[in-house]
Amino acid sequence: MEKKDKQKEILKKVRYLDIKTRKIINELFGGEYHSVFKGRGMNFSEVREYSYGDDIRNIDWNVTARMRKPFVKVFEEERELVLMLIVDISGSGYFGSGENLKREIAAEIGALLAFSAVKNNDKVGMILFSDKIEKYIPPQKGRSHAFRLIRELLFFEPESSKTSIEEALVFFNKVQKKKTIAFLISDFEDENYEKGLQIVSKKHDLVAIDIFDKLEEELPESGLYEFFDNETEERVIVDLSRNENRELIKNDIANKIEFRQNMFKKNKIDSIRIETNSPYIESFIRFFKKRKGRN
Repeated sequence: MEKKDKQKEILKKVRYLDIKTRKIINELFGGEYHSVFKGRGMNFSEVREYSYGDDIRNIDWNVTARMRKPFVKVFEEERELVLMLIVDISGSGYFGSGENLKREIAAEIGALLAFSAVKNNDKVGMILFSDKIEKYIPPQKGRSHAFRLIRELLFFEPESSKTSIEEALVFFNKVQKKKTIAFLISDFEDENYEKGLQIVSKKHDLVAIDIFDKLEEELPESGLYEFFDNETEERVIVDLSRNENRELIKNDIANKIEFRQNMFKKNKIDSIRIETNSPYIESFIRFFKKRKGRN
């Protein structure tokens, strides 16, 4: 009985995300998904006789020798995209001061991107990580495959509660040889992962989705508060009535955010900040418009 109830719960949540994201994709994204991302490269299409102004580097010397006049290779852009979701499922994802936890928002965003790929007949895969690779699902096409990804996003139970973004990026770079659109979905509560960002961003189109909760950046009123770390399970009691404590925490938070944003900018990585208590679709629309304007 419990197993059947669990299956019903899974189906209910997956169908809910399907309906919710389908509406967003149809009404707001339209055809912009493909217009902001480029294909993996150029595919050979045909040869034709050389015309004035053609790039001589495209001359097909074998055909030219055979036909005794110059012919050039014609290429067309390969439009099929491969999209990879690299999703942080560490312990810090089980935090949220409103209706949704960070991990639930990550699942909704993953569903949105997965179904966008399916709608455009592209492949989509997923890496779930903590401080190790928890699960890897290679890219495939189709709605049934997308549903599998969403089920894992919603209900997969990680073995570890800690985080290593570097581990996830190194693994991704090993398994994905061709250029890929990669969305790194995390709250980035981690350190020492810039090298991984640099390596991946040079080869792939990497987009960082930074999920945060406003309670993490806005300190509560004065008084004694217990802070609990979901990853290490450490508890610390802090007196926020003392100005030096408040300033120390506020500066630490501000410095982490600034460092992260500067790191993304330095490595030419687009980033989207998503708050758990606010509609995330507006942030995606701004991102799509910004990317479209650069192409």
